[in-house]
Amino acid sequence: MPRSRINGNFIDKTFSIVANILLRIIPTTSGEKEAFTYYRDGMSAQSEGNYAEALQNYYEATRLEIDPYDRSYILYNIGLIHTSNGEHTKALEYYFRALERNPFLPQAFNNMAVICHYRGEQAIRQGDSEIAEAWSDQAAEYWKQAISLTPGNYIEAHNWLKITGRFE
Repeated sequence: MPRSRINGNFIDKTFSIVANILLRIIPTTSGEKEAFTYYRDGMSAQSEGNYAEALQNYYEATRLEIDPYDRSYILYNIGLIHTSNGEHTKALEYYFRALERNPFLPQAFNNMAVICHYRGEQAIRQGDSEIAEAWSDQAAEYWKQAISLTPGNYIEAHNWLKITGRFE
């Protein structure tokens, strides 16, 4: 049984009802409808912390989804799961893939910056200031891109850029 039919909370049920109505009235192919169903089930599983199930649904959605914009959000969510699991290299790969299809995802730039900043902090703790500086510079570039796409967001990143002298 698809996850969308077993969700118990009000928000998930409401989202599923609205999504099903939209799927019926918007002219899309059966493959696109199926891809959306997998994407929706992936989001539901992800929100419940069922990452393995979410990944299965997202991978199936990427197999079926042909629209680059829609694929970007699927890939972004896969990146989120890998970030949550501490698999930062995989997460960065999926964020890059999402941005290849949709370069206007500030949240992907932000998450990439957070990973780079984290790696920079790790390098500082290990006493490698050169590597730390490189990771921090990369984090700054990603945060600048996120901020340029959504001015007024990412205030902490903006402040960090100013404090570290990386804000232009």
